[in-house]
Amino acid sequence: MDSHPRFTRPTALAALVLAVALTGCSPLADPHPGDNAKAPAPAAVGTARMALGELTVKGPAPMTGYDREKLFGPAWSDSTTAPGGGNSCDTRNDVLRRDLHSIRYKAASRCVIAAGVLDDPYTGEQISFVRGPQSSKIQVDHVVALGASWRTGAAGLTQEQRRALGNDPLNLITSAGPVNAAKSDADAAGWLPPSKSFHCPYVARQIAVKAKYRLWVTAAEQAAMSRVLAECPDEPLPTDTSKDVALPGLT
Repeated sequence: MDSHPRFTRPTALAALVLAVALTGCSPLADPHPGDNAKAPAPAAVGTARMALGELTVKGPAPMTGYDREKLFGPAWSDSTTAPGGGNSCDTRNDVLRRDLHSIRYKAASRCVIAAGVLDDPYTGEQISFVRGPQSSKIQVDHVVALGASWRTGAAGLTQEQRRALGNDPLNLITSAGPVNAAKSDADAAGWLPPSKSFHCPYVARQIAVKAKYRLWVTAAEQAAMSRVLAECPDEPLPTDTSKDVALPGLT
């Protein structure tokens, strides 16, 4: 019989104990514990982030057949089902009344804005408005541009729904004319307001419009919106009655 002790292979348990002793940590521990901390919290109810997660993601539809006036009706019509429709004031003046301050009305009119001051959310600048040759200094922007809406589902809406989309205060913000022109029909992947402080409310407004009219987002658009909302995960989803959306009553 061999009198020398036998050396056996270490058991799995022994190997585990040896690893802990040598490294000071469990080999079963997460090697990157900080990674889990970086994961965003679940989106809260009523936030733009939650609503974005509920939108359909699809590729853009072709612009085939797009005709703005024919498909969305005359600009600033008061004869739509959008909030403010039928109040005897056209949509442009409705929105100017909401977005401007220090307002003066045209003589003998309770609707037509003759002058006012805009604190432009897109640029952060203050712009004086006087009706006349310089009226284009400020314009009413479609937050979800009508061309962009056509690419993401508006082609499947009824004529009445498209007319409402084009005149809905939820989808309208007064801004500097040159900035609105620069945006053209771009979505969030192609354009955001120059003022970074307005990115979150702007994207939230776009999401609200898309949710209301059951439009989809493209993958690039969704990614751009997600990047913005990562900086403001609790940004609320605006509604028809939200501040800066609802129209003030006519006096």
